[in-house]
Amino acid sequence: MPFTPYHFGPGLLLGVVLFPFLDFSTMMVASVILDLEPLVVLLLNLPFPLHGFFHTYLGATIIAIILAFALYPMIGFLNKIVSLIGLHQESSFRHILPASIIGTYSHIFLDSFIYPEMNPFFPLLGNPLIGVFPSVFIYSSCIYLGLLGFGVYVVRLLYNQMKPKQVRIEEDVFFK
Repeated sequence: MPFTPYHFGPGLLLGVVLFPFLDFSTMMVASVILDLEPLVVLLLNLPFPLHGFFHTYLGATIIAIILAFALYPMIGFLNKIVSLIGLHQESSFRHILPASIIGTYSHIFLDSFIYPEMNPFFPLLGNPLIGVFPSVFIYSSCIYLGLLGFGVYVVRLLYNQMKPKQVRIEEDVFFK
């Protein structure tokens, strides 16, 4: 799915369902970053397949590790952005790395059903998943997973607003 928003759907669902365990912003970036490969191939008219090395689990692993190390120094900034949409998260590297891996792997998994030029299990050649599901089913699933993810997000927001607020006392006024 070259540079389409479809991968945000499953990324959103995974990000909000696994929110306590994974970094949300990393999950969202990781779910779409692999589509830079076909974009670059198209823009530069390179003689490579649109879904080449980085659309393999090996290539996705390399990108996931690089992405995790690239996003880690920015986590404070990213947490502030995520809090703007009502999701408050204190992330660490142990939240970022798995989010990066799961996001990129979900991308490979979904694209494996659609693109015959992919070799997802490189160095093994071939794509055993091609044609298992029609491409319209994969695209539709991504949309429905995104809608479900949005629903879970709304439920999480409502739940967080209904929780009693914990008041932090900075100093004890009775023992001064």
